[in-house]
Amino acid sequence: MSPDTPIYGWFGVNRAVFLWINGFHAPWWDTINAAITFMGSADRYPMWIALALVVSWRFPRHLPLRNAVSFSLGFVATGFLVPWLKSAAALPRPFVLLGQQSVTVVGQMPHSWSFPSGHSTFAFLIAATLSSDLPRSARIVLWCFAGLVALSRVVVGAHFPADVLGGAIVGVGVGWAVRKTIAFLRADSK
Repeated sequence: MSPDTPIYGWFGVNRAVFLWINGFHAPWWDTINAAITFMGSADRYPMWIALALVVSWRFPRHLPLRNAVSFSLGFVATGFLVPWLKSAAALPRPFVLLGQQSVTVVGQMPHSWSFPSGHSTFAFLIAATLSSDLPRSARIVLWCFAGLVALSRVVVGAHFPADVLGGAIVGVGVGWAVRKTIAFLRADSK
């Protein structure tokens, strides 16, 4: 796929929004976004899964086990799906496409393909799988976390807005599919 196709480039809006968001930098803003990106990295997800499983085991009324299992299975599925999609789309990172002088990169410069954002996929997977049956305030926190991870990926110069939107769609889609499959299997076994 070409970065300039209407489905990805949004008639130039994808680039323009990226440059606008990535154009604002201050030490405090970069530090916050680097920390959010760090928390949303797939490398941290085994820790998030372990935490979800422990909380669901100790406090099943607060976090049902089916949510933690959905998250765990969704993580495995997206762990295969995201690299395959990145390879199939073969879209370059912003600093490759626009040039390093046009993009402010905070932290390490990733060298894999850009679409979809793995950070956004995993963050939205968390929200889609864990938020069901939680109090409204906890659901808001999870969805806000996902949104902040997606925004941070643009701020740090790693992804275009289309990448994080694609990651959000993949994360929510996989989360929904896993939850529906578990519900179907539970209903079928009764």
